Amino acid sequence: MNLPSVGLFVVTLLTAAIPIAMPVLYAALGEAVSERAGVLNIGIEGMMLIGSWAAVLGAVFANNLLVGVLIGMLAGGVFGILLAFFYVTRGTDQVVTGILANIFALGLTSFIYYRLFTEAQPTLPPLPVVRIPLLAAIPGVGRVLFQHHLLVYTGFLLVLVIHLLITRTWFGLNVRAVGEHPRAADTAGVNVHAVRYAATTIAGVMAALGGTTLALADLNGFSENATAGRGFIALAVVALGKWNALGVLLGSFVFGIADALQLRLQAMGLGVPHGFLLMLPYILTILVLVGFVGGARYPAATGVPYRKS
Repeated sequence: MNLPSVGLFVVTLLTAAIPIAMPVLYAALGEAVSERAGVLNIGIEGMMLIGSWAAVLGAVFANNLLVGVLIGMLAGGVFGILLAFFYVTRGTDQVVTGILANIFALGLTSFIYYRLFTEAQPTLPPLPVVRIPLLAAIPGVGRVLFQHHLLVYTGFLLVLVIHLLITRTWFGLNVRAVGEHPRAADTAGVNVHAVRYAATTIAGVMAALGGTTLALADLNGFSENATAGRGFIALAVVALGKWNALGVLLGSFVFGIADALQLRLQAMGLGVPHGFLLMLPYILTILVLVGFVGGARYPAATGVPYRKS
């Protein structure tokens, strides 16, 4: 490759990586809030599936993509509240409950969707690209950052919102206190269960928004197990980002770049087995995690149900 070709390849790769990273970014931002509050939400994959499924059904029956986005988020919030009941109120094992939630979501979404559309599955129009005036015209950078659909810009905005929510508000202070020392927080007058319910609900809405983005912007529809493990990647990205919204943003792009790279390699026809290329994003993400997450420390009370003495 000559230098202009290399530059074009990099620009094309980064342009594709940003929207690809968005589903993982949304889910990981919500999971960061949940884990900061002491809830290890393994059911994040199921939340993404529920959001993806509900968004497509909403968009199809309402014939409106925005309605689909809102219904997907609502479904994720309801599923988050349901899981919070088991995680927080009932005090069940969060890992086992989350795995069961994933299995339940996979079965429910596939069964109902294919019962509704027994012959031909609907295909939705793609989300329109919104070009930011003036900024989109900047060579290279404009194409990479300022020529995407609306949910990409919303993702960047929510990184800032979640960062400020956790680090600059009373709610964020309570979340961090509950995740590190829930009994001390309770003694200080913080309602531990209410904070964990709120955090898990936020995780549900955000994960569902990730699934919604995947369905409406990438797949233009729904398919069985549409999320393909992205929820578990989001769990890893949270640790990679050290439970910080800005770190989560960078971690999500690791996956996005790896996934975009495998798509570019397929298009180049290098003769590499298709199955290996599909594994590439997950392999690269695992290697990055092994290299950078070794010293990560989870919030002290993560995964531990709280009971008043």
